[in-house]
Amino acid sequence: MTRPLHAAILAIVLALGFLASSGHLGRAFGAEPAPRVLLLHVDGAVSPASADYIQAGLRQAESERFTAMVIELDTPGGLLSSTRTIVKDLLASPVPTIVYVAPSGAGAASAGVFVVMAGNVAAMAPGTNIGASTPVQGSGAELSGSMGKKVKSFTASFAKAVAEQRGRNVQWAAKAVNKAVSATDREALELGVIDLVARDLDELLAKADGRTVKVGGESRVLRVAGAMVAVRPMSLRQRALSFLADPNVAYLMMLAGLLGLYLELSHPGTLVPGVVGGLCLAISLASFQILPIDTTGALLIVLGVLLLVAEIFLPSFGIVGAAGVVSFVLGSLFLFDQSEPGIYVDRALIGSAAAAVGLAMLVVGTLVVRTMRGRAATGREALVGEVGEVRTRVAPRGTVFLHGELWQARSREPIEAGRRARVLAIDGLTLEVEPAAERNEKGVSG
Repeated sequence: MTRPLHAAILAIVLALGFLASSGHLGRAFGAEPAPRVLLLHVDGAVSPASADYIQAGLRQAESERFTAMVIELDTPGGLLSSTRTIVKDLLASPVPTIVYVAPSGAGAASAGVFVVMAGNVAAMAPGTNIGASTPVQGSGAELSGSMGKKVKSFTASFAKAVAEQRGRNVQWAAKAVNKAVSATDREALELGVIDLVARDLDELLAKADGRTVKVGGESRVLRVAGAMVAVRPMSLRQRALSFLADPNVAYLMMLAGLLGLYLELSHPGTLVPGVVGGLCLAISLASFQILPIDTTGALLIVLGVLLLVAEIFLPSFGIVGAAGVVSFVLGSLFLFDQSEPGIYVDRALIGSAAAAVGLAMLVVGTLVVRTMRGRAATGREALVGEVGEVRTRVAPRGTVFLHGELWQARSREPIEAGRRARVLAIDGLTLEVEPAAERNEKGVSG
């Protein structure tokens, strides 16, 4: 009787241990599973790569039943189209989202403001800032005219709609667009732009725990304190897309491609510049498929390059070359669509590139022209300027011995046999000659 009882107790203990280890015991008594949080890092300009990365993260968080998804953000801004995609996904997310501006020193400027406000919980680390969402031109100046008013009005209404949807400071959101206001982490908390300030991820989850958020039209209480954190890195495709979406990268690839093809055309057969240039152009074209390109800017760059090449062959005393540099710089400034805030080429890069490309093409072109205008080293043309010995009197016709061969020659003035004769030109198999000074000269044959 005792042994069966002991065996039964042992079986029960083993069963309870198995259930506890597999999580069935907790569910049997109504306990919630341990919370899990998916962490994404968005660092850099908001682009199609960022939108794709966040979409993939939301899909994973939903399919794997994560308690919440955290986006650690540090961005100077980016494409408004990509920002709208991200905001739409965050507002419709079936998983609670926390947008966290971090680490210290990071910022959420321009497009980043909309992403922060679109999260169920908005947070910032100490020493971070948020704001300045005014649309700007590629040169950094504000958009002007009717287009500027339309873009600014649309962006401001977009900011207010997002802030209102998440119950945040609508007036500040509008000022961030219309007046380019910014705020530190503490100021943003006092103004109701964000929900909390946290030093690190653990403190963020602890402070977010217990908050009620709306997900899919329903209220949900966040239970994320001490949650297990799973980091989702960008995929190789997303990293490549992020690299291509950088306007400075696209600009440099285009310049390298143009320069490589120019070197190949000016020195046919070298292959390496042509292959590298073609590859760089292909990369730049892939970038231009992602970025909003302004056709006028691209045409101005091409015109500038053509004018720089033309300066080599035209005696314009630098006028054509100067026009080429001006066209190149203007095209660089307006290469990207001005209605997309935050997408422009760095001005210092434009100045350096203009100087480098102009100088490189002028140097290479000068060398090409010198080669083309230089004296031939082989063939019949190489005989021009050479000096030979008259074998039979040239008056006006005779013969001249040159380079081991006897040539028919003619001259406008008589040249006696034994004298020297310089070649002026070649007409078929007849040399046009003139008397040469009686002294030792290079090229005398015979």
